Amino acid sequence: MNTIDFVCWYNNNMPTKHQYDDCFFCGGVVEERRLPREIRWQGKLLVFEDVPMGVCTQCGEKFLRPEVAKKIDAMLQSMKQPSRTLRVPVYQYQLDVA
Repeated sequence: MNTIDFVCWYNNNMPTKHQYDDCFFCGGVVEERRLPREIRWQGKLLVFEDVPMGVCTQCGEKFLRPEVAKKIDAMLQSMKQPSRTLRVPVYQYQLDVA
């Protein structure tokens, strides 16, 4: 088992509680929640914590508003110091596990 380091940003200055349309995929109700968002960027695994996003209560599909995605892009471009760094285990998938 290997481990990788990845960085986390905490974003507490985003507006909350946006009204979403019904889920594009299943028609379910979409509610706003603040969840972590994992992104692979320039060969690194990055985590943004507390990201406001719509989550379908029926199928679980997640939706980012354009302004939230733009804010994440701006944070990626700035590459400011992360809030913290985590170490996670990495497993190699094996077809026949006993």
